[in-house]
Amino acid sequence: MYDAIIIGAGIGGLVCGCYLAKAGMKVLICEQHYKPGGYCTSFTRQGFTFDAAPHCFGSYRKDGMMRKILQDLEVDKKLNIIRPDPSDIIMTPDYEVIFWNDFERTTEGFQRMFPEDRTNIRNFFTLLMDTDPNSFSRMKNRTFKELLDQYLTNVKLKSILSFPFLGIGGLPSSMISAFIGAKLFSEFLFDGGYYPEGGMQALPDALAERLKEFGGELRLSCPIKKIRVRENRVTGVISEKDGFMPSRYVISNCDARQTFFKLIGGRKVEREFSQRLKKMVPSISNFIVYMGIDGHFETLPRPGTTLSFFRYYDIEKAYRSVLKGDFEGYGGYMLRASRDTPVIIAIIPVPFKNKTYWKDHKQRLSEYLIERIERDLIPNLTAHIVYKDASTPSTLNRYTLNYKGASFGWAGIPSQLAVPGLRKCSYTEGLYLTGHWTTLGVGISGVAYVGYDTAKILIRREVNRQNISFLIK
Repeated sequence: MYDAIIIGAGIGGLVCGCYLAKAGMKVLICEQHYKPGGYCTSFTRQGFTFDAAPHCFGSYRKDGMMRKILQDLEVDKKLNIIRPDPSDIIMTPDYEVIFWNDFERTTEGFQRMFPEDRTNIRNFFTLLMDTDPNSFSRMKNRTFKELLDQYLTNVKLKSILSFPFLGIGGLPSSMISAFIGAKLFSEFLFDGGYYPEGGMQALPDALAERLKEFGGELRLSCPIKKIRVRENRVTGVISEKDGFMPSRYVISNCDARQTFFKLIGGRKVEREFSQRLKKMVPSISNFIVYMGIDGHFETLPRPGTTLSFFRYYDIEKAYRSVLKGDFEGYGGYMLRASRDTPVIIAIIPVPFKNKTYWKDHKQRLSEYLIERIERDLIPNLTAHIVYKDASTPSTLNRYTLNYKGASFGWAGIPSQLAVPGLRKCSYTEGLYLTGHWTTLGVGISGVAYVGYDTAKILIRREVNRQNISFLIK
């Protein structure tokens, strides 16, 4: 009998499991893949090591949530975390805006480029870094574009500050929640770019190791077939390899649609909640090109820094192009040359389409994207490429089982923020969700926070039931 079984060893599941095991609970994490991490994994091909999807994390400043979590669990002692300076650069035909590791330096750089908005820029950036809990209620029903229009006047500046959302949120500023947009800036741009030496796989590996040191258990290549529910209470899970495994709590760190419609079974899901879930919109997926190169060369962008390039300023046009699969019309991409190894990763947002579509278009889009990068930023790039491959939305779906290969869980629109029932199931006792699909956390630091907070809720419940040695403060 387990105290808690967690489905999915992504960062949210691993963090939640570590806290629960540290508190003395008997914890099992089941992961369908052969390695932990979810999207946060690395792989090796022909001697080159690539990060599968995320290329860094944020919120590791002195008072950042990611730092608190890694220090709480003493995972930081197992990692050498580095940070390039600058962490991010946004390039357009007219501007190169830089996010330095210093808030003041970043702010002053924007002010020099856009002097007519000098005071507005400082006020706006200060708002984005606001940690007051009341900021949630002030922003939750607004879009980020409404914030931009309230504070800034320069049209190109507002477009530049909207570009990152297409790459790390999959939405234009006119659609993304103001709260999520503010968090993306504060936790990924103003305090982003942190990287575990050796590759992103080092982070989930360290968490998995810590889980075992706390007495928890991790089973890889262990897909779950069903969450068993009796009399409106979870009793455990059924795995393909081990059959029924009883547990008092079940925490799903996987796709919410899969959780309720497949693992529980649609007939057991409350009708009103089921209808709402069916109407919810997943975030967009990504197309990622992995390039192994013959070493660092003169025209290579600054290693370790994430570079976002856009050829024009019409964000709505770019988003429409993404939805149509018009890659040439999109006009942008994110690019990162690794600091550790001679590799380049390029990313663009794309729709899911279907497996056949991507089989037919994978090669063409890879070649187009490399050609575009060569024309815009890295002359003669092709001559330096030793190995190349790409992942499509179908690839992302296959390795994580995320609905439609969604990169960020649910789309971060205001109506899908903090949706009831996607954290603690109201009609099934003992069932919780954590991670991207709760509509509460974005990116690695976001899902780590949700994992931490889910564990805090369960530990407080357990304290009322028995004496437990550890409390989350």
